[in-house]
Amino acid sequence: MDPKAYEQMASLEDRHWWFLGRRHILSRVIARIPLPPAACILEVGCGSGGNLEMLSQFGQVFAVERSEIALPIARARGIGVVAEGELPHRIPFGSQQFDLIALLDVLEHLEEDKAALEALTKRLKPPGYMVITVPAYPWLWSTHDELNHHKRRYTPEQLRSLLKSVGLETYIFTFFNSFLFPLAAGIRLAQKGLRLRESQDLKMPLPWVNWLLAEIFAAEAYLIPKFPLPFGLSLLAVASPRKDALA
Repeated sequence: MDPKAYEQMASLEDRHWWFLGRRHILSRVIARIPLPPAACILEVGCGSGGNLEMLSQFGQVFAVERSEIALPIARARGIGVVAEGELPHRIPFGSQQFDLIALLDVLEHLEEDKAALEALTKRLKPPGYMVITVPAYPWLWSTHDELNHHKRRYTPEQLRSLLKSVGLETYIFTFFNSFLFPLAAGIRLAQKGLRLRESQDLKMPLPWVNWLLAEIFAAEAYLIPKFPLPFGLSLLAVASPRKDALA
């Protein structure tokens, strides 16, 4: 990501509707994972640290970030241990293993997504879990993806196949950001059709709009634990190493 994007994220992720809604959904999903009482949790690609407080509700938090701009911002939050590192070959914290690894909108930035998952799977403490979010639908590719240095958007089949290829079995697999999908997809397609350049800036909507969008997005948290959503702007997976992969 561009340095400017990290700075914008740091200023907005505690109050922008997208970050608020995603954290609410993830909190509900993680609460259903059978983690031990003092779980050891790793977030890889933590950015400016907006998820660390939420993750700390479930155990002791460690985090990895490669950006020289985002790293001190995440550390300044004073939550957990935040170290410099990079996937797939520079994962810090020695040989420590983790009960939960969070990879939240990170895989799409990596050239070596499979190698990254293989490296992280080795850092799971049996029977550890990974929670992963990625942008969905390659046909939604736009200048938004280019500005954020995405390498790809994933189909459900691609993500399932990737997880299976590294020995991970999915326990939760669903689209999310579904309620707002028709509006967002329509805007994206219109921009592509009219060849309009998307703004690189992540902006705060008007307060009442921000509140409404956050409420709509967060409401999905009450459905996802019960059944997978059939479409959406993003995919969410909770996966654990197959027993035969551990043998």
